[in-house]
Parts: sequence; C-alpha cells; structure tokens
Amino acid sequence: MFFVFLFLTACDDGGEDKNAALDEKPLEPRLVLEQARYEDLPRWGEDDLLSAAEAFSRTCSRINKRAPELDFGSFKEAGRYADWHSICVNFSQIDHSDSSALIHFFEEAFVPYKVFNHDEDLGLFTGYYEASLNGSLSRHDGYQTPLYKRAEDLVMVNLGAFRESLKGERIAGRVVGGQLKPYETRAEIVQGQWPHNDNVLVWVDDPVDAFFVQIQGSGIVELDDGQEMRIGYAGQNGHPYYAIGRELIKMNVLSKENVSMQTIRSWLEQNPERADEVMNKNASYVFFQKIEGAGPLGAEGVALTAGRSLAVDRSFLPYGAPLWVDIDPPIEGAERLQHLMFAQDTGGAIRGPVRGDVFWGHGAQAEAVAGKMNATGYYWVLLPRAAMVEAGHDASISN
Repeated sequence: MFFVFLFLTACDDGGEDKNAALDEKPLEPRLVLEQARYEDLPRWGEDDLLSAAEAFSRTCSRINKRAPELDFGSFKEAGRYADWHSICVNFSQIDHSDSSALIHFFEEAFVPYKVFNHDEDLGLFTGYYEASLNGSLSRHDGYQTPLYKRAEDLVMVNLGAFRESLKGERIAGRVVGGQLKPYETRAEIVQGQWPHNDNVLVWVDDPVDAFFVQIQGSGIVELDDGQEMRIGYAGQNGHPYYAIGRELIKMNVLSKENVSMQTIRSWLEQNPERADEVMNKNASYVFFQKIEGAGPLGAEGVALTAGRSLAVDRSFLPYGAPLWVDIDPPIEGAERLQHLMFAQDTGGAIRGPVRGDVFWGHGAQAEAVAGKMNATGYYWVLLPRAAMVEAGHDASISN
C-alpha cells in the first residue's frame, strides 16, 4: 500500500454548502490518495449497478470526444484520455443489464483509492435537485420575476488556464476599455441596474423559487400555456456564493441546529419585506439557458442521473471519475449511501478534496431529501489500472 500526495490549492469563494452548514476547511486543502482494495469499500459488490451503467455511459460519450494524448486529471494516476478510451470501449461491449458483469468490469478496469484532505478522510456531503417553477414566456399577472439568459458581454475566465498556481480559481466580468471589470451583483441585477433587462429567458411567479433555482442550477418550468421548459446553468456573474443561512443565523432567526433549505425558504416566505435584503447578501447570480432533451446537464456536459451523479471540487477530482461513497443517511429513517457514483458536476459551494453534493433528481421527494441532507462520509475514487501500471506501481494488490 502506498500514498500519493497531491498539493493543490482551491479557492474559497466565501460560500458554503446549499443548506449553509458552517464547516471549517483548511486554508490550503491538500488531496491525498491512499491505494485500497475492493474489499475495503463497504458493501462493494452489493450495489445494483444498472442505473450506474447509464450514468457511466453518459460520461463515456464525453470522454470519447477528447484527444487521447491529453491528461485526464492533474495527477498521473488519473492517466490519459487514451486509458479511458480503452475503458469506455470495453464498457460498451458488456451487458449493462447484468450487475455481476458490471462489477467485474469495474474491478478489472480500475484501482480504488481512499480520498483524504491532508490526513482527514471524513467530509461533508449535501444534496441538490432539479427545481420546479411556474412561469410564462411573457410578463403578466403574477409572472413578474425574470430569469435571465447569459448576456454576450459576460466573460468567464478559468485562471488555471493562465497560471498553474491559480488552478480551480475563476472570475467573471465585462471588458471595459480593454480591461476586465467586475460584473453586476445579484442586488444590481434584480433591481434592474444593469444593461440587459430585456434579456429574459422566462418570467416566474415566485422570487423565492427564482432564488433557489439559482442555487440548484437547473429546473423545470411549468409554463402557463401547459408546456414545460427545462432550464440549466449558462453562466454566473463571478461574485462569490454566500450561504444566506449564515445570515439568518447571525440575525438569530435560525440556529445551526435547524438551518436547512426548508427553514430558509419558510423564513423568506413569511418575511417578504426583508426577503430581498437577505437574498441579496448572496452577490452571486446565475444565468440560464433552455435545455433540450435529457437533463439537467452537469458541469461535465452530460445529463445527470439521480442518485448516481455527484458534484465535486473540480480542483481536485476530474469529471467522469467513478466514486464509491459511504455516507451517513441523508435524512432520518434512510439507509447509508454506499454505492457507485460519478463526478459529473461542480458548484461554487463545493470546496475541498472530500466534499460532495448528491444529485437527487426532480420532484417533491428529491427536494425534501436534498434540502435536509447535511451528512458526513467518505469516498474512494476509482482510477485506471493501466495508468497505475504505467506509473510503475503493482496493480495486483488491489484485486
């Protein structure tokens, strides 16, 4: 057994998880991988991998489009896309309705590694969902709250593309006089103090719903003509996400013990005269686009799968990586989550090597679970056996 130490600095955008858990994080997170065996993974072999197969097929559709010589992640054990191309070819040739065959495939293709932040393997896991809203393509009657499309002047910059030390850090703004200037805050945008008030995608009937769909990043809008519109993330104004649950705790109207999406929503709905003030404490604003076909789309660019897609910190783990999770029950009365998931999304509040946000799907049950989930747990990342061999390690000890 050996250790791989990876020194990566993630930017802390000032926000936290969606239901405002006030967890402490090291100033400079460090990813550490410890090689494991499949028997170390709780209940490995008991998972019904049929829905996992669908999720991995979607990831393979993205992987197969990338150049084989590119690195898959920021560390050598992740291999190159060529390694993953071979894995995806082999995956396409097995019976995806045979759970035993799927388990054998993953054991042959991948080596498990326990994920740590420094020497800490316990992390925070929250949940998110595809929101439901009522809307109209025109402004009338109760449909008075706009969800905006991304404007052409919004420039989003991945700073890691310019300097390795800034990997994982992003900014956004507008070019003015040849210089990138900060974009408007949420308060300025919702108050109409920006140049794109006519850039509306859809009008919705509830400003609180509009606020929460920006946190979730996707939703289904039931239009007043009986049709449905699926909307998804198109961009963000570059301002850091701030969990308003923290603000409500400061105001002594909620406590750390009872803060959740449901209690936050309840307070906003019962205090409309102060709701805008509190929501605007979060300067981040998300822009949307209409999504056709399967969805919602995660940051990997593939449709998310309920219970199988996990949002992670992209600074540490590559999109598409399989992850075996062992997480406390998401809500009272539920079982532990001990199954295969895939890194298919990210979020401004998802920071650190051992941090995840479980996608629960669409509907009232998904919203109820996601809104209350504030669990701790562990995960293992599965990395190509071929890459391990190329790196000069003995892959046989993971069998």
